[in-house]
Amino acid sequence: MRRKAVVIAAVPTVLVAAGAGTLWALTRGDGPQPVAERFAAAWQGEDAATMARIADGDPADLPERLTKTWSDLGVTAQTIKIVSVGDGDTAKAHYRAELTLGEGQVWKYDGTFGLTEKDGEWRVAWAPSVLHPDLADGRRLTAVRVFPDRAAITGADGADLRGSSSGSVQQLLGPVGPATADQVKELGAPYREGDPIGQDGLNRQYDERLAGTPSLEVRIVEGDGDGKAVAKLASFDGADGQPLETTIDPRVQRAAGNALSSVKKNASMVVVRPSTGEILAVANKPGGYNRALMGQYPPGSTFKIVTAAALVAGGLKVTDTVPCPATTEIGGRTFKNAGFEKLGSVPLRDAFAHSCNTTFADLAVKDLGDGRLAEVAAQFGFNAPVLAGLPAVRAAFPAVEDDTALAAAAFGQGEVLTSPLNMASVAAAAADGTWRSPRLVPADLVGAALDAGGKKAEPDHALDPGVRKALRVLMPAVVTEGTAHAVAFPAGSAGKTGTAEYGSGENPPTHAWFVGYKGDVAFAVIVEDGGTGAEAAAPVAAKFLKAL
Repeated sequence: MRRKAVVIAAVPTVLVAAGAGTLWALTRGDGPQPVAERFAAAWQGEDAATMARIADGDPADLPERLTKTWSDLGVTAQTIKIVSVGDGDTAKAHYRAELTLGEGQVWKYDGTFGLTEKDGEWRVAWAPSVLHPDLADGRRLTAVRVFPDRAAITGADGADLRGSSSGSVQQLLGPVGPATADQVKELGAPYREGDPIGQDGLNRQYDERLAGTPSLEVRIVEGDGDGKAVAKLASFDGADGQPLETTIDPRVQRAAGNALSSVKKNASMVVVRPSTGEILAVANKPGGYNRALMGQYPPGSTFKIVTAAALVAGGLKVTDTVPCPATTEIGGRTFKNAGFEKLGSVPLRDAFAHSCNTTFADLAVKDLGDGRLAEVAAQFGFNAPVLAGLPAVRAAFPAVEDDTALAAAAFGQGEVLTSPLNMASVAAAAADGTWRSPRLVPADLVGAALDAGGKKAEPDHALDPGVRKALRVLMPAVVTEGTAHAVAFPAGSAGKTGTAEYGSGENPPTHAWFVGYKGDVAFAVIVEDGGTGAEAAAPVAAKFLKAL
């Protein structure tokens, strides 16, 4: 039973110390008025033992009956006030009861109880009707709570997503089930054990909004358990839940799900609208773990979008000539291109399109330094909280220890980690010129978050106009003549492949990435342990774009 807040009216009392507590005591010769008031004060204070002592015959079941009544009604506060007491050998006390119930509803009723004198002492004539005029043996008071129908979670088109056949959509929504005792302790009022609550996903995150508040009906019932209702004493209206509109576009969601359908390994795809940051689709294969929002992976060469942005912001042009040797040594470590490819001296555009690791490793150390690269990474959302409306991991660009670590970070290796959602937002920033924290629900429901320094996180960052212009040259080149040229993308597509090493060994396994955009649609695809981005992830992206 919940802790009660009790308001005690001022009444004449006689107290006797008893052990660690204090007992109400009768004084021989007291009239019915003070006895009735002491009984009411003990009742109000939930002192059932004293009520039993004041009652005629010291009824043994009174404490148990009262405790169950308070629990069944969900009483959180109560006031019992004696209005009047009659005279004579038998007297009748009239009282007014005000009970505050679990959801804050106040139930008021009037009642009476008799008092009898025996051997010079007045006592309350006990009967169930003392607690309420309509109570009798075998009956009890209870409050029945009924939650309204749960409000819908809708897609961007207004359709109820609860009926979606997409397992990834159902994963975003999360299941609804009975609340456990621990969950009730965490959530507080108006929840009770067994109430339907969201167990995960949007249903959990926005449970109070979706569930509404329950209606309440005070009844007299017969027997134990739910019992048969014999009288309705009071009713209080609840409030319907409010629908939750998401940014999920069912058409885009279907295209993303279908694009992953033929992938044999664990994979994920996130689609974002660059102009707003709205998440249009989230697809995970298989279900069970939301790798799209919570997975952490090295981004591999998809991070070259960020490094290229930093170089361009520092004055390098896409037409400037840069070296692309097969290998380069930095700080005692040898870095190489895939297949030891070497292009010689080429424009930055070509080095990006063909994903020259050696180019970006050398330039990061020579022209950027860790501070500048970290600064630009922050402009693309790294190390910033994701205000998505659901829990999502941050993209991490930790401080680097030396030039070797900086060179690895420049092409998305080392300790750089990100999620498909983070990388979709990077692609969206390249498309629109502004990085926006991706979101799944209306902006006013997302709330605020703090950055790593404890300051309020900014929801968007405008990129240098020259950076946007450069990325709109670099990323289309990947598709038309670079690492993804063999994949049949629709016209107007742009992107970046990524082959991200993880684990250890001379030839460690790799995750396959492709991130990109077309028009006002940006996306990220990852295939875990998929090999190269061009072979495993780019075809998924092309299939998705063709479906749109």
